[in-house]
Amino acid sequence: MSEAHLFKFKICLVGDLAVGKTCLIRRYVFNEYSDSYICTIGTKVTTKKITIQHPKTKKPVDVQLYIWDIMGKQDFRKLLQKAYFLGVQGIVAVCDNTREKTLPGLDGWIDGVQSGDDEIPTVFLGNKSDLLDFQEIGLNEIKSFAAGYESPGAYLSSAKTGLNVNFAFDILSKKILKEML
Repeated sequence: MSEAHLFKFKICLVGDLAVGKTCLIRRYVFNEYSDSYICTIGTKVTTKKITIQHPKTKKPVDVQLYIWDIMGKQDFRKLLQKAYFLGVQGIVAVCDNTREKTLPGLDGWIDGVQSGDDEIPTVFLGNKSDLLDFQEIGLNEIKSFAAGYESPGAYLSSAKTGLNVNFAFDILSKKILKEML
């Protein structure tokens, strides 16, 4: 498909510190994983070009994703709101399955991104599902939490193993495209 028909989507990953937002992006874009933790300062934008199916014509369309990795420090949420969340078309809301308090914390992040009456499509990920012995949040809790939002779904994920990482971005991209058309 020609560049003139390239769709461009701005997607923000939100959630508290150390839930695995940066690791999820690294897994999705570069198919890499690292155990080392480096706190994101401000934001980092990573791009990935994908091809998804047009919801009406069923033909493949090219999409350029601009994936914004937003720092998880809640104190800076108000400062980030206008600068980083402007024009967001999709949200990946990430909680840490090993820390129960990170799930209700997503309300504040999502409210900070939402602008006006239009709800932004949001995929919910319960990350670190590979740490089976340390789970405090299950899929049912995440699905129950996500029910209050316009969401194409809630899933368990693992940046380490890649579980549901590609799927989450793909389903969100399809939802964004469908709403645009």
